[in-house]
Amino acid sequence: MIKRDITYHWGEDYLLISLGNRIEPRLRWLFLAEFLLTSGVATVFLLQSRPVSANLVHFFTGSASALIYLLAAYRFLSRMVFTEKIQISNQGISIIQRTPFYKQAKSYSWLSMGPLHYVGKPAKTDHPLKGNSFDYFGFETQEHLIQSLHHNGNLCFYCDGEEIRFARGVYSWDAEKMIRMIKLYVGNSLRLGPEWEHMLQEHEIDQ
Repeated sequence: MIKRDITYHWGEDYLLISLGNRIEPRLRWLFLAEFLLTSGVATVFLLQSRPVSANLVHFFTGSASALIYLLAAYRFLSRMVFTEKIQISNQGISIIQRTPFYKQAKSYSWLSMGPLHYVGKPAKTDHPLKGNSFDYFGFETQEHLIQSLHHNGNLCFYCDGEEIRFARGVYSWDAEKMIRMIKLYVGNSLRLGPEWEHMLQEHEIDQ
C-alpha cells in the first residue's frame, strides 16, 4: 500500500522525515494510461512476431515487444512508487529518493547550504481560453497537468551554485510543519528565505 502521510521519527542523533509518495491522483491516472497505451503497442509487436520461427523479422519484432514491455513497466513503477525521505542531523541534511530500481541519497552540510526556500509551483500564464465556453478540449487543465508532471519539488536551496529541489507534492501547510520540526532539532543552523516569515506568521494567526 502506498503511503501519502508525512511521518517524523526522532532518533538519537537525527530526525527522519518520511514524505511517502505524494503523486497527485490525476497524475496516477495519466501514468496508468501511458502504461496501458505502451503495453498495447508492445502487444501489437508481439502478435506480429508470431509464429515464432527463425525468421529475422519475427525475431526482431518479438525482441522489440519485450523491450517495450520492460520500458513501460520501468517507467510506470518508477513514477508510481517514488518516495522521498529527509534526514536531519547536526551536520546537515540528507535527501533520499527511492524507486523500486534505484536509491539516491545526497547530503549537504549546513555551512555550505544557502537559505531554504518554499517555491511551490512556478507561476504559469493562463491559457487564452481559460474560463471560456469554447475551451472544449480543456487546454487550461492540460497545461496544469503538464506543469505538475514536470515539477521537481516545492522546497529548494542553493549549494555551491547548484539549485537543489526536493519535497515533491509537499505544499505550504505541510512544509510549515516540517520547518518547525527541523528548527526544533537544529535551531539556527537552518537558514530560511524571507518568504517563510510571512508564511509562519500567517499560520500562527490562523491557529
